[in-house]
Amino acid sequence: MASSGNFATLNPVDFQGAISSFLSNGNLKANTGANVDAHCGGTLGINADTDTQGYYYEVRIESRSNNQAVGWTRNIYYTGSYGASANQSYVMANGKGAGAGDIFNLNSSSTSFRQSFSDGDIVGVAIKGGKLWFAKNNTYINSGNPAGDSGEAISGATGTLVPVWYVAGGGTNTQYFNFGQDSTFGGAITAGGNADENGFGDFKYAPPTGFLALCSGNLPISDDIDPAQTDSDYPSKQFFISQYAGNLTNRTITTEAQPDLIFIRTYDNAQDWYVVDSSRGITDNKYLLLNTTGAEATLPQSNFTSVGTTSVGLSSGTYLNSTGANYQMWCWRANGGTTSTNSDGSTDSTVQANTKAGFSIIQTPNYSSNSTFGHGLSSAPEFVIARLTGGSRWATYHKDLSSSGHYVSLNTTDGEATGSFFNSTAPTSSVFSLGASFGGSGAGICYAWHSVEGYSKYASYVGNGDADGAFIYTGFRPRLIFLKRIDSTGSWHIFDSARNTFNPVNTYLLWNTNGADDTASSNAIDFLSNGFKIRNNAAGLNTSSGEYIYGAWGDVPFKYNNTF
Repeated sequence: MASSGNFATLNPVDFQGAISSFLSNGNLKANTGANVDAHCGGTLGINADTDTQGYYYEVRIESRSNNQAVGWTRNIYYTGSYGASANQSYVMANGKGAGAGDIFNLNSSSTSFRQSFSDGDIVGVAIKGGKLWFAKNNTYINSGNPAGDSGEAISGATGTLVPVWYVAGGGTNTQYFNFGQDSTFGGAITAGGNADENGFGDFKYAPPTGFLALCSGNLPISDDIDPAQTDSDYPSKQFFISQYAGNLTNRTITTEAQPDLIFIRTYDNAQDWYVVDSSRGITDNKYLLLNTTGAEATLPQSNFTSVGTTSVGLSSGTYLNSTGANYQMWCWRANGGTTSTNSDGSTDSTVQANTKAGFSIIQTPNYSSNSTFGHGLSSAPEFVIARLTGGSRWATYHKDLSSSGHYVSLNTTDGEATGSFFNSTAPTSSVFSLGASFGGSGAGICYAWHSVEGYSKYASYVGNGDADGAFIYTGFRPRLIFLKRIDSTGSWHIFDSARNTFNPVNTYLLWNTNGADDTASSNAIDFLSNGFKIRNNAAGLNTSSGEYIYGAWGDVPFKYNNTF
C-alpha cells in the first residue's frame, strides 16, 4: 500500500491571537485560557473551485467555556470572529450561548442547522467541492448525506481553503482534531479503526463513501507534472532559474530545460529587466524591458547565440555578460518555440502553449477595439501580462482584482485602476479579451498563466499589519513569488530561492524598477514546504487590511513532503 505521507495538523505559523502557545499533542489539541480570542488554520488545504474530491476530518469537543467553531477558512487574517464577521470562512459553531450550533457561510448565518453540543461530542466535517456537511457523533445534521451529495449545510464555498478552529471569549476551551492520526483523541476514547477508501487514516467514524483523509498522500496533482509520473515535465523543468557571473566572454549557461520566456538581468547592480521569448525569437535578440514602456529593440551585444534543450549561449558584451556583475535568468517553458495560429477568438492569434504547466505566449496582430484571442490553454488564465511591442505599459490582469474592468501596471507602483485594456471581461477556458486601450495600435505580446495544483498558484491575501504576518497555503514549496499591493500604491516585490537558499528570504527585486536587489529584514518572508509566511509589516507587503495579489511557481509539490 502506498504511504499516506503526512496528515494535516493545526498550523502554528497560521494563527491569529495567542493560540500558538496553546497547541499540544503534535499540534492536534488546541486549548485556550481565559479571555482569549484566537483562530488557527491547518497545514493542508484544498481548492474548492477545482478539487472535486471529498475530504473528511473529526474534532472532539473536550471543554467549552465559550463559543468555538470548526470548518474551513480562506484567510485567517481576514476572518474576525467565527460569527457573521467571518467573511472568509465556512464554519459551524459548537460552543455555548446564542448562536451555538449555527452554520456560518461567509457573512450570513443559518439557524435551520442549529444543533446543541456537549463536552465529549465528536464533530465530523466533510467537504466536497464547494459543499460542506457537519455531523454530531456520526449523525449528519439536517439529514445531510455527503455520499449522496445532498443535504449539505453550506454550498458555494470558493477558493483555497484550510481547516480552521476558532475560539471567542473567556474560559477554558479545548478541542482535539483528528485528520486521520488518532481516533482515540490522545487516549480519551476507544479507537474507531476506520480508514478512508485508500486505506489511509484512523477515524472514530467511517468517512463517507468517496471522502478521503486530509493527508499528503491524498493531495491532488496532475500526472502531467507529477515527479512520480514524469521524468521530463515535473515542476523544476517547467519553471527554473539559472545564475552566472559575467565575464565578457562567449559562454554557455546551463538550464534545467529549454526556456521559452526569459526575464534576465544582473541582480547585484542596477539594470533594466530584459524580456525575450521564443515566439519572437530568443536568438533574434528582440527584447522588451519589463520596467519601462519602451518599444521592442534588438540587443547590440551579449546576444543570445543559441538555445538548447538544457542551455542557452551568450556572446561577450556588457549588456548581459559584464565582468563584476552577477546575473540571473528566470525561465518558463512553453512549446519549444513552435507556434500555431489560434482561431478561437474573434481575431486570430499566434500561440505556443504549454497546457501541462498552464502557460502560453500569445502574439496578437493589430486589431480593432474589443477583440477576443485564443490562448491555447485548457483553463481560463488567472494572470495575464499584455503590451504592444511598439511601446506601451505592461497591462496586467489578475483573477483577484476587485473587478474584471480593473488592471495593474507591471512597470509602475500604481494600485489597481479602471481601464479598457482587457475590455472589462474575465478570460474563459478558450479566449481572453483585449480592449480599446490596445486596439488599432499595433502588434502585441501576451504571457498568460493559470494555476496548476502542486506547481503554480495565483491568488490574494489581506495584510494584518503585524510582523507575524499571514501564512499563505500554496500546496508546494515556492521557487519564485511576486507580491503586489492593489488597494494602494506598492511595488512588485520578487522573492526567489536562488538568491536566498534558506529562511528568512529577505533578498528581493522589484519588477517595476531597475534597482539592484535589496536585503531588509523589514521585508522578510519564509518559503515553506506548503506555502509561504509573511514575516514583516512593511506597507508594500503586509499593511493592516491591505489587499495583495500574488503569484507563485514551485519546484517541489507538498505531496512529496520536502522542506525548504
